[in-house]
Amino acid sequence: MQVSDFNYELPKELIAQVPIKNRDESRLMLLNRENETIEDKTFKEIVQYLKPGDCIVRNNTKVLPARLYGKKEETGANIEFLLLNRIESDIWEVMVRPGKKLMPGVKVTFGDGLLKAEILEKMDGGSRKVKFEYNGIFNEILDEIGLMPLPPYIKEQLNEKDRYQTIYAKYEGSAAAPTAGLHFTEELFEKIKQRGVEIANVTLHVGIGTFRPVKEDTVEAHNMHSEHFYIKKEDAEKINKAKKNGGRIIAVGTTSCRVLESIANEDGLVKETEADTNIFIYPGYKFKCIDGLITNFHLPESTLIMLVSALAGKDYIMKAYKHAVEERYRFFSFGDAMFII
Repeated sequence: MQVSDFNYELPKELIAQVPIKNRDESRLMLLNRENETIEDKTFKEIVQYLKPGDCIVRNNTKVLPARLYGKKEETGANIEFLLLNRIESDIWEVMVRPGKKLMPGVKVTFGDGLLKAEILEKMDGGSRKVKFEYNGIFNEILDEIGLMPLPPYIKEQLNEKDRYQTIYAKYEGSAAAPTAGLHFTEELFEKIKQRGVEIANVTLHVGIGTFRPVKEDTVEAHNMHSEHFYIKKEDAEKINKAKKNGGRIIAVGTTSCRVLESIANEDGLVKETEADTNIFIYPGYKFKCIDGLITNFHLPESTLIMLVSALAGKDYIMKAYKHAVEERYRFFSFGDAMFII
């Protein structure tokens, strides 16, 4: 299967640069797999397409304000860090720019000395292992001086940090937001609950690998990045109860989908788990757990457009994307949504 099969033409002006004023007033494309229809809705209308007994599964990871701008202590040169993951205590794996200036032993200072770092070693893939020094609480310092690690296709400044955060974000650790969840409001969740729909959580910390392009010519040759996740017992029980009672399991976002499909048994049931997943879902994959997916529109030739193609069929998805372009939907992280049922 060729990666180029998942390409499509996207005018740059359709890449959403800022979030819309009201989260739930983004547009929603409704895809019904049974009859392959495409309908244009507003996100808040999603309630009427949910049924009593369904279970929505959302990813409650929280994005770290992980982009830091500082100075090289020795020369005052401008330096950029992007925190990838905590290795232990105050030692982190970090992407750096410019890389040539940041070899082991180099020291960098951020926020007029609030935070300092020393490069310990160069890691595989060009990232660095660094040790931070500070007085106080690390996450509070990050909140003060760090910026949200917006995707490279977003050029506008984000004025409100919480707009790149779901309203249910709880556990810090992501380098990117699970953006399908950005459309939900407290009021919308209240209406969903009143409809008799259960809400369960998983936690998958989104890695920077989510933005890395597929470089191979064939889909099967791609080596999927790994991400850490966990699901609690009470959430697994909610999912299993819905499954056993004939309700649909609807994943909010590809991250929630990947967690469920990584741990489900052949009956689609799940259990409390903490692990890493590098599951790669593309056409030909047989879904075990999810019955529906709420998701944003994804980059051409990305692993995520391959995932939604596995669920709905490649030709149907490419037709839907063509429709989205023609109807001027907003694309990617701050863009509009799709509900595949």
